[in-house]
Amino acid sequence: MTAHATGTRQDWLTARLELLEDEKELTRRSDALALRRQDLPWVRIDKEYRFETDEGSASLADLFKGRSQLLVYHFMFGPDYTAGCPSCSAIADGFNGIVVHLENHDVAFSAVSRAPLAKLQAYKRRMGWTFPWASSSGSDFNGDFSVWFSEEQQRRGGIEYNYRREPPMAGPPRGQTVQEWQQSGGESPIAQIAASTGTDIPTYTRDRPGLSAFVLEDGAIYHAYSSYARGLDGIWGMYQWLDRAPKGRNEQGIWWRRHDEYARG
Repeated sequence: MTAHATGTRQDWLTARLELLEDEKELTRRSDALALRRQDLPWVRIDKEYRFETDEGSASLADLFKGRSQLLVYHFMFGPDYTAGCPSCSAIADGFNGIVVHLENHDVAFSAVSRAPLAKLQAYKRRMGWTFPWASSSGSDFNGDFSVWFSEEQQRRGGIEYNYRREPPMAGPPRGQTVQEWQQSGGESPIAQIAASTGTDIPTYTRDRPGLSAFVLEDGAIYHAYSSYARGLDGIWGMYQWLDRAPKGRNEQGIWWRRHDEYARG
C-alpha cells in the first residue's frame, strides 16, 4: 500500500487545477525574466581570443559562423583531465539535437574547454557527439569569463564564481601531507567526481561550468549574459524530465554517470 496521498479522479483534478495556476504564474515569471536577460547592457569585447577547432585556428568572431549571436557552454575539461566532467557530459547529451535549430535561427553554438583539441575530439568520439567544441588552451577566455581559476586564487580566496567570492580552499591539517589530506576526502561526492576525471579536488574545481551569450553587431563583439552553477539547471535536460516524474529528482549522492558507463540491462 502506498504511503503517498491518494484520492478520486475529482480530487486529483481539483489539486491539478490549483497547481496549474501556479505553473502558469511560473511561466509568466520565466517569460519576464527572459526579457530582463535580453535587456542587460552589452559589454564590448576588444580582447583577442584564439581557439582551436575542427576547422583550424579560430577567433571568437569565427565561432559565430555567420550568425549574429553565439551561445557558449563552458564545459569542464581541463588539460589535466583524462575525461570530461560527468555533470557537464550529462548536460552535453542534449546538445546534438538543438544545434541545427539554433543555427537556423541566427544563433551559433559551441562548447569551449581548456583541454587540448585532440583530447576534446577523442572524448567527443567516445560520447558520440557532433556539436562544435573548441579548445581555449593558451587563451585567457576561461579566466576572463570566470570559469577557470589558478592554484594561487584557490589558496588565497581569489575565486569569484557565480558572482560571489569563495573563501580560500582549506589545506591539510598539521601533520598530514597534501596527498593524505586529499585522499581522506575520497568518499565525498566532489572527490568521486574529481576521481572520475582523473584528477583530485583542487585540480578538478579550478575549472567551472557556465553558459555565456555573445552578440556580433557592426563588426564588434559584445558579451550579453553569463550564468553558472544552478543557473544551468534549465539546460540540463534530464532534470527537466525528473522534475515532472512522480518521485522527482529523488537523489542520494552522485547517481548519474557518463551515458556509456551505466550498466546495461
